[in-house]
Amino acid sequence: MSHPYGVEREGPHHPSIVYPKIRKNPFSETERGQPRSLDGRIAKSEIGAFLLPPHHARAPHASYHENAAPLDMLQLTDAERAIAAGESGEAATMAMRIVVQMAEVMEAKSLVEIASAHIDGCLYHGDGGVEFAERLVAGDGKVSVPATLNVGALDLLHPGRVRTDPRRYDMARRLMEAYRQLGCTPTWTCAPYQAGHRPRAGEHVAWGESNAVAFANSVLGARTNRYGDFLDICCALVGRAPLTGLHLDENRRATMVIDTHGLSSRLKNTDVFYPVLGSWLGTEVGEEIPVLIGMPETVGEDRLKALGAAAASTGAIGLFHVAGVTPEAPDLETALGGRAPLRTITLTPETIRAARDTLSTTRDANISAVALGSPHFSLDEFAQLERLLAGSDLELPFYVCTGRGVKEQLEAQGRLPALLDAGVEIVVDTCVVVTPILPERGGTLMTNSGKFAHYTPANTGYAVVYGSLEDCVATARAGHLVRDESLWA
Repeated sequence: MSHPYGVEREGPHHPSIVYPKIRKNPFSETERGQPRSLDGRIAKSEIGAFLLPPHHARAPHASYHENAAPLDMLQLTDAERAIAAGESGEAATMAMRIVVQMAEVMEAKSLVEIASAHIDGCLYHGDGGVEFAERLVAGDGKVSVPATLNVGALDLLHPGRVRTDPRRYDMARRLMEAYRQLGCTPTWTCAPYQAGHRPRAGEHVAWGESNAVAFANSVLGARTNRYGDFLDICCALVGRAPLTGLHLDENRRATMVIDTHGLSSRLKNTDVFYPVLGSWLGTEVGEEIPVLIGMPETVGEDRLKALGAAAASTGAIGLFHVAGVTPEAPDLETALGGRAPLRTITLTPETIRAARDTLSTTRDANISAVALGSPHFSLDEFAQLERLLAGSDLELPFYVCTGRGVKEQLEAQGRLPALLDAGVEIVVDTCVVVTPILPERGGTLMTNSGKFAHYTPANTGYAVVYGSLEDCVATARAGHLVRDESLWA
């Protein structure tokens, strides 16, 4: 049976889900399921094919109009309505309709103009992602704001490093090329903030990649939600995002306090502490907005990067505050927005030690390889690594993942040859946990990254041991596990 507008109905492709009321679309009328533009002509865009299941899976007589996003439920500008009506081309029309439909799902009342985007959809997971990106290219899609690209599934500078079959290699390459053709900057890094992409405090952006989202919100003070594959590029094409979530002032204030005063200053002044803190934070906090107190005021970007990456891996954190450190938390009262916290948690050494232990899945001293750089290694982190290596040879495979921009700086500064001579394998454009680069035989991976520690077992089949950068280098030199436990006693 047909369904009149304004009547709730079960979705034909998900019978158990009740869809919201559909209101008349002000942009188009339909005939035989085809969208029409405002002047009555049949629109060229076939956005319905992307948003809906195949025609045979729809309810009898269900038309494109009945299933279209209820665009008039949002407060859209004339420019936004024009894009949705097809005036900016097929790809932009498709992108705008997807953004609007997602805004409806998120219960946003309007869209917000964005200054930039970071695209996470360029990592190959299957043919659907390739087809979607190439469809945007075929529709003459171009990003309307500066957009950087996250890691892909290939190391384009070292094409033989990734173990994959020819078809998968071709599809991964096609996906990366499609996003380049859409006008995105081929940074191929999960740390765009290390590649010059640093939005200003208060600026609205649409970023994918969980660690980058946490960094943009927390460390830079920009405003973004966690935008997933497909939605990120759609936002970039139309220069808009749903005005909801962390784009809004009221959703950015801290709701809980994490008190670190009971932890030793020595521990809090080491790099190894921050992935552990982040891992615990994500598990404990979920989607709440925490403010940490009792932290060193000198904590730097690399440590905040590691904290946010681990928290976004074990939980859904998109924003955290550090009182006296991060831009929206000059003090505790400001971070809380003048309100009392819903709860306060006081960290103890025992809690942090237990959190550290969860980052390892084995006590096996037989380490097979070492991997660093998730998020991608910075120039400062390479400087620390160089001091620790001090010309010594490494007995284990030793991978460092970084952005090609950082690698180019190492080359320009004449620092790369010594790293390579020591046995360091520099991986760019991707990382060892999202694509098969590690030795095929399997074993145990050691890392100083909370994010690597979280994803390694499921993604690679390797067991994992967590340690400091110093531990990782000492282990690679010795050929077996070496770990300083004094900090955790």
